[in-house]
Amino acid sequence: MSQATVAATPPPPPDPARPAPPGGGRAGTDPGSDGPRRSTGSDFAPLLRVVREQGLLEHRTGWYVRGIAVNLLGIAAVITGMALTGGSWWVLPLAPALSLLCARAAFVAHDAGHSQITADRGTGRLIQLLHANVLLGVSQEWWNDKHNRHHANPNHIDKDPDVAADVLVFTQEQAVERGGFRGWLTRRQAWLFFPLTTLEAIALKISGFRGVFGRNRLFRSARARWVEGALLLLHVALYLTLLLTTMPVGRAVVFALVHQMVLGLHLGMAFAPNHKGMEMVDEESGRGLGHLRRQVLTSRNVRGGAVTDWLLGGLNYQIEHHLFPSMPRPHLRLAQPLVRAHCRALSLPYTETGLIESYRRALSHMHEVGEPLRTDG
Repeated sequence: MSQATVAATPPPPPDPARPAPPGGGRAGTDPGSDGPRRSTGSDFAPLLRVVREQGLLEHRTGWYVRGIAVNLLGIAAVITGMALTGGSWWVLPLAPALSLLCARAAFVAHDAGHSQITADRGTGRLIQLLHANVLLGVSQEWWNDKHNRHHANPNHIDKDPDVAADVLVFTQEQAVERGGFRGWLTRRQAWLFFPLTTLEAIALKISGFRGVFGRNRLFRSARARWVEGALLLLHVALYLTLLLTTMPVGRAVVFALVHQMVLGLHLGMAFAPNHKGMEMVDEESGRGLGHLRRQVLTSRNVRGGAVTDWLLGGLNYQIEHHLFPSMPRPHLRLAQPLVRAHCRALSLPYTETGLIESYRRALSHMHEVGEPLRTDG
């Protein structure tokens, strides 16, 4: 099916739901009104029907198999290069290359968790376990739990774990409660954002290990917990063996730091444009928002071509991904004209910017959040 065929499909008819505000601030209220902006519940149905008719929810397993094979061959090539360098400092340029390939593995794990790759749940779980637990050292179950809660309530101050107060904060209400070193970080969080993202890959590993080996109720069975724990320990064993058999200890430490920090920066750059600086909702302002409005108002797309698609792993189509989480990555681009036209018919803001502009907006938001602490200081 060609993109032209999909784009030429007439957009779904307008929904009788009230139009959204032009953007900015909290979602959920119309300018000049006292009540919440409510959805009729039918604004998403016409779009879903057209997307299904176009076959855009059908799996593209072959596309993923080819991509996974190429990526695994790339990882094998890097490992071979590490062995051939004989432990010299020339091994270090291979660390960023390995980071890029590991980021592809992260995107595959993400897609497998959303059942984008195959309709068979067992096969999808195996693919995710291989890429998340074994290749990256990140717990599948911990990630799925956290990420599914994010998808259900994106940018919800109380329900989205991605905007919970942690190293970074995302609302001024969160910021005013910070003191000491955390307050110092919050005042400067916009300037520190990219340096801090170099720790993202390490943070994901630590959180995953805590999720598996800590006291929680993430797992439905003891067997599932033991499987994930064994695979995480296998990752550690394989990673240490690779480093220590191909280079001296000192160089191995440097290689690991470069590899993990570049990987973290890459993942952070893929995550940052998606929701930061978009609408934030709470229990009151989010009441009455249907699926379409909740996902569109809180998400941002990033314009670009094949390079952007590759670099961001398809997350640049964040609106389409949030509306249709199980849609295969290569179909997101094809669904975009349909979603954009549907939002236009509803007078619903559809936010799309260039990559640099997306970072500017995200950093501006984080800078504004820290304003109360800078004023008090």
